[in-house]
Order: sequence, then structure tokens, then C-alpha cells
Amino acid sequence: MSEVAAAFRELYGYEPDGVWAAPGRVNLIGEYTDFNEGFVMPLALPHTAVAAVALRTDGVLRLHSADIEGPVVELRTDELQPRSGAGWAAYPAGVVWALREAGHDVKGADVHLTSTVPTGAGLSSSAALEVVTALALRDLLEPPLSMAELASVAQRAENAFVGVPCGIMDQTASACCTAGHVLHLDARDLTRRHIPFDLPAHGLRLLVVDTRVQHALGDGAYAERRAGCERGARELGVRTLRELPYARLPDALPALSSPAVRGYVRHVVSDNERVARVAELLAAGSVREVGPVLTEGHVSLRDDLRVSCAELDLVVETAVSAGALGARMTGGGFGGSAIVLVEEAGVEGVSAALNSAFASASLTPPRLFEATPSLGAHRLL
Repeated sequence: MSEVAAAFRELYGYEPDGVWAAPGRVNLIGEYTDFNEGFVMPLALPHTAVAAVALRTDGVLRLHSADIEGPVVELRTDELQPRSGAGWAAYPAGVVWALREAGHDVKGADVHLTSTVPTGAGLSSSAALEVVTALALRDLLEPPLSMAELASVAQRAENAFVGVPCGIMDQTASACCTAGHVLHLDARDLTRRHIPFDLPAHGLRLLVVDTRVQHALGDGAYAERRAGCERGARELGVRTLRELPYARLPDALPALSSPAVRGYVRHVVSDNERVARVAELLAAGSVREVGPVLTEGHVSLRDDLRVSCAELDLVVETAVSAGALGARMTGGGFGGSAIVLVEEAGVEGVSAALNSAFASASLTPPRLFEATPSLGAHRLL
């Protein structure tokens, strides 16, 4: 916190108005369901984007990242245009644009950012940048926006300004998660429920395995699957796939026009059902039984949604063979990270097996760390 404020002072020549943090997230279960108005269950990570921010009144927006080599990016708030490039700076700039589009008078700001959320790992590094910027500007400008409304502003920045048609999960997790809990989110009405998730009390750990395979959701793969889900809903005569009950799935699938759409629909509807199962298991204290549901979810992501990759499949297969209770890819896929539910006593063995498997496949060693349910976005200074 003090280092970020000091870096702001060195960069801009004066003190920031404050310092804020917003976390990345990992999703326990419920993938590609949020834009279908379904259910998700993320948790916030201890890894955060941190922003030192000061307001300006001259229409200038200056953005700087400690993590990306390059000068300060200087923009005009009244000239911000969707999908105009700007690289990493598009995420905080998009938030300024979205706030202004919503009628909030953001005249300018100086921003210095740093982040410990791994980029390209499927852990919502972009949402953390968006949410920390939105929270800082809300606190300084004092518009009457709730944390859920800030998440919607951040989602609009990513959808309309950056051009990635993501759902609401990532931004809501970054803004609204609480420590020690997973967030059960209904993406249709944005109802939130915090479910206790104290794995150490059960002798368990949740590992994140970053394959270090980079992905870019703006390349069209995410958008293609979203379009396919919308097509499936139209063919079934429902507004969104949320409206198709799991019990009706076997009868609905033959009515779909293509194998790809059939797979997308089967995944989304069955993953909504998996979220419900996991919520029930956690409420009952049957945490170990969550493991097989995670692995089942990975098979669906791999075979029906087709968003896995060889490295993610290797993590899941190796971890389960080494004694993990379950594992699955998490996030948008095509690289990024997987999660592994494992007995505390088995962490070392599973970790060694994963490192060995990657070495045998001549792959870059994966990055492993524990997923500790952490606090959502908040002010530090």
C-alpha cells in the first residue's frame, strides 16, 4: 500500500487521494453459465490489483502500470471511444467511459496500478483492474453506486469498450466476495448468497494450477460459444438457457440443429445443476463429495463446450490419478488455470506429480498456489 502511494508520488509529483484493492477470482463451479442467466460459484483470491488514484478536473486521464513496461498513457475523457485499442489501459479507461456514459461526471484522474493477479491465467486479472478503478472513482466522486452496481459498470467496460462479451461473474466476484466464503450468484437477478468455505477445517485444500498457457478471450472463441448458446435458446423457444430445466435436457437435445450447439446447451444446463449440487454439499458439510462434481464439470467443459486444452487435461488427469478428490479447468479455458481439491496430507504428492507430468511432456513448470477465499474490493488508504 505505502509502496504504491510512493510510486504514485514519484510518478506524478503529488500525493494520491487514496489507494484501493480489488482481487482476482477463481471459479469453483459454474462455467459459461453467467451470460445464460444461470448460476456460478466463485471465490476471491488473495491476489489483487492495487490502484493509487487522484482526481483531475481538466479532462485528462493518465494511466500507468508498474507491471508493464512503458510510459504513462494519457487520454482525454471526452474522446474515449469503444474498441479503440490502448492495450491494458483499455480496462481502466473503459470504466471511466462507462461511468460517463451512465451520467457520472468523471472529469479526469491520475492512476497508478500494480497487480499480483496472474495475467492470462483465467483468474480475472482484467476484472480486478476494472473493479479497483470503479471503486476508487466511486469513493472519490461519491455517486450512489452499490458494489453490485460497480460490478455492472465494470462489466459494461469490458463488454462495450474492450469488446469481450463476458458475463457478470468476474466483476461481481471481485467486487462482492467475502473472506472465508464462496459466492453463490444468480446471474439473472444478481441475488448473492455467501456460503462458508473453510477447507482447512475439513483437512482439505484447493489448489490453483496455472498452466502458464496464455489465452485471449477477445479472439472470438468466447463470443462464438455465447452466440451458440443464444442460438440454442432460440431453437428451444426459451429466452435463455437458464429457463431449460435439467430434467428436460434429454428431450430438448434432439431438437437442436447442430452437434456444436447441442454440446453447448448440454454443458450450460448441466453445469447449472452442478452448481446446485455443490451448494447442497457445502451446506451439508459434505465437502469431499464436491471433488467428483468438479471432475464431472471438467469433462463437460472438455467434451461439450470444447474449451479445454492438452495442458489443462493433463492437470486434471494427473491430479486425480495422484489422489486428488477432483479437479477441473476454471475460467474461460484454452489455457489458463485448473483447480484441484485435495486432502491436506496429499498436497505435496499431487504437486510433485503435476510438476513431474509437465516435465515429462517438456512443458514449462506450472505455477501452483492455494486458493484462499478472500475479501472483495476495498479501500486501503
